[in-house]
Amino acid sequence: MRIAIPNKGRLQQPVLQFLANVGIRPLMSDERALIVPTNWEGVQLVMVRTEDIPSIVETGAAELGITGHDYVVESGADVEELLRLDFGSAKMVLAVPVSWNISSPEEIRGEVRIATKYVNIARRYVEERGIRARLVKVSGAAEVMPSLGAADAIIDVMSTGTTLRLHGLKPIDVVMETSAVVIGNRDWASSEEYERINIILTLMRGVLSARGKKMLFMNVPNESLERVLSVLPAMLSPAISKLANTNAWEVITVVDEDRLPEVVGKAVANGARDIVVINMEKVIG
Repeated sequence: MRIAIPNKGRLQQPVLQFLANVGIRPLMSDERALIVPTNWEGVQLVMVRTEDIPSIVETGAAELGITGHDYVVESGADVEELLRLDFGSAKMVLAVPVSWNISSPEEIRGEVRIATKYVNIARRYVEERGIRARLVKVSGAAEVMPSLGAADAIIDVMSTGTTLRLHGLKPIDVVMETSAVVIGNRDWASSEEYERINIILTLMRGVLSARGKKMLFMNVPNESLERVLSVLPAMLSPAISKLANTNAWEVITVVDEDRLPEVVGKAVANGARDIVVINMEKVIG
């Protein structure tokens, strides 16, 4: 089976790292290669432009794809978003020159030329907003178009806003929010590769579930056990097992990383010792 992923751009490295966390790694790094074998027998990566991934998955040339939600919407491809990932988050915005001194689309007067590579999304947006606009389709950096005189404003994806500020632009409206998504074609559930696809999706969910969680191992004397258990969070309930040749217990639990100092402090205060904190790779089930 094949998984289509970006061959360059802001999503490429996060996607490769995410797949590595799942356990899928490319066996070669030739930038010219379009189809790359992986350490999973029978699983290949298709390295293509991010914007082409929805169409490639729609046709069945790849069973799964990882791309931006914005590209899925822009393409209009008949695909299913199976998982929304926790990276690649950004906002698609309408940005205008700071010199216009306006803060909302309603303040735009007359017809404007808007540079964008998201022509379909932009067209729907300006129609819904009642903006008189002529769309200028670009394939590269839209933010330079106003300074070149090729457009008056832009609709583009913004992560931090730094690039817009460098080009004298400011966002005045959010067109849509986006992040990386895993997509499949509409027939993926009846595919011959269903079992393998389902395993991959399960592992992907496991990676997402493990984000921001830590596993704690601690030793607890018998007389402190109830007090320690009373202050420990857990996914279901802490696991305990009697330690050999001693009047103590091993306690295992899972904690959200942002609660780690609080939980460790309470556990120690109530008698826990020898606490070990472990990074979690996947949580399945």
